[in-house]
Amino acid sequence: METLLPLLGFAVATSVTPGPNVLMVAAAAANHGVRATVPHMLGITLGFAAMLAIVGLGLAGPFAAWPLLHTVLKWGGAAWLLVLAWKIARAGAPGEGPSRPPLGFVGAALFQWVNPKAWMIALAAIPAFTTPAGDTLAETLRIAGAFALVCFPCTAVWAGLGAGAGRVLGTPAALRAFNVGMAALMVASLVPALI
Repeated sequence: METLLPLLGFAVATSVTPGPNVLMVAAAAANHGVRATVPHMLGITLGFAAMLAIVGLGLAGPFAAWPLLHTVLKWGGAAWLLVLAWKIARAGAPGEGPSRPPLGFVGAALFQWVNPKAWMIALAAIPAFTTPAGDTLAETLRIAGAFALVCFPCTAVWAGLGAGAGRVLGTPAALRAFNVGMAALMVASLVPALI
């Protein structure tokens, strides 16, 4: 129990800092508003908590046995993030051309499995906040629960920033520039994961 406060601090720090999830949330909220982005935010929150539980309860073993599996997932995830960054960069202003809705609950939940930052967090959190002699199930569920508790409010901060930016950016050209900036930040967020 003495690790609960450090765990919550770790969860907040890793959930609120720039990465693919929050950058996509900011872009979606800028283009579609916070309300339309809520399913995306819930998908991140519950999808990542589920991923943490699954990784903590056994998926880390196959990564240790087959390191190539981790490498394949890392580079596949990076490629998918580049595709998403391209789509965000090319998104027009609301009402301009075909409008793509935010990712949605299922898409955001599944996205966690190809998100390099999510994998880095999961593979760091499980060994850092579990003990060899401890109750693996209880400790893993505590980690997943901590992230489920803080993830939605952290993504909500970015949704608010994105929605505010969407209101401030009054011209289609300004909103396109914001989308390009969010896409560039998403690509930049890949650098630590791939080095």
